[in-house]
Amino acid sequence: MAVELLAAPAPSRSTRRARAVALAVAQGVGTLLVVSLLIFLVTQAMPGDVARVVLGTRATPETLATLREQLGLDRPIWEQYGTWLWGVLRGDFGTSLVNGMPVSELLAGRIRNSLTLSVVAMLIMLPISLLVGIVAAQRRDRAFDQGFLGTSIVVNATPEFVTGTVLIALLGTTVFHLLPPVSFIPPGDSPLAHPEAMVLPVLTLVVSGVMYLGRLVRIAFIDAMSSEYVQTARLKGLGTPRILARHALPNALGPVIPAASLVAAYTVGGVVVVEYLFAFPGIGAALVEAVNNRDLPVIQAIVLLIAATYYVLNLVADLLAGGEPQGR
Repeated sequence: MAVELLAAPAPSRSTRRARAVALAVAQGVGTLLVVSLLIFLVTQAMPGDVARVVLGTRATPETLATLREQLGLDRPIWEQYGTWLWGVLRGDFGTSLVNGMPVSELLAGRIRNSLTLSVVAMLIMLPISLLVGIVAAQRRDRAFDQGFLGTSIVVNATPEFVTGTVLIALLGTTVFHLLPPVSFIPPGDSPLAHPEAMVLPVLTLVVSGVMYLGRLVRIAFIDAMSSEYVQTARLKGLGTPRILARHALPNALGPVIPAASLVAAYTVGGVVVVEYLFAFPGIGAALVEAVNNRDLPVIQAIVLLIAATYYVLNLVADLLAGGEPQGR
């Protein structure tokens, strides 16, 4: 007697999506492990002697050898990496070679400052990008739209360091001396308690972000306004404000929301340059100081933190896009 073989039911979309997310997370963990290894090897290959940087040029060979032994610098490189990685997994990023403080304690305030700067910039950037993009789409090929497109091309092609320098020259020096060119925030204070020190760094990030994200909003709204359901709404006699609010806006936000997550990821990277330019006391300025002092544990912690944040925001962008996340 023939036995009928029944094919197993295909997994549902939610199951496939859950598997894709789990695979993306697993790939992300593997990627971050590789990144951590590269970070460790690159920092170890930096020129100079850590022990001599800490003790100074007048240190004797005996004291240098003793310090290298205390820091574990005399052990094999793979053993040093394993010890460091195990500490990172336990939340211990080591001790600063410059001041002897735990790295996590040293960077806690810096991370708070950078997070505040990034969040404030995004909260300002998103509504402005939405407004500018909608207006440009409504005035397609007219003066405002052409001016916005031309300006966005120039701004997006300009490094943030140059954009910030121009803003300093215009608003922080002799032209219009309205804002402090250096973001001085006393240690322990919140950046929100010194809004004047945040204006130029935030403005630098916002200008670049609006010019990029605003163009994406413009394209999304042009596509939405030319769709069949919007044309049908117009034939029904609905006004433009109602069409925008009920039909165009919800559909145009689909591709814009994941793009905003990508802009947030780029903002995290841009924070390093902007903080250094304005002497803003965040992780970007701390990274530059650590490189100058060859403070390896601080360098490793900051770069790994930025890499992890960048990956998480890219994963969020993939999830918000509604498709299956891709491994990074």
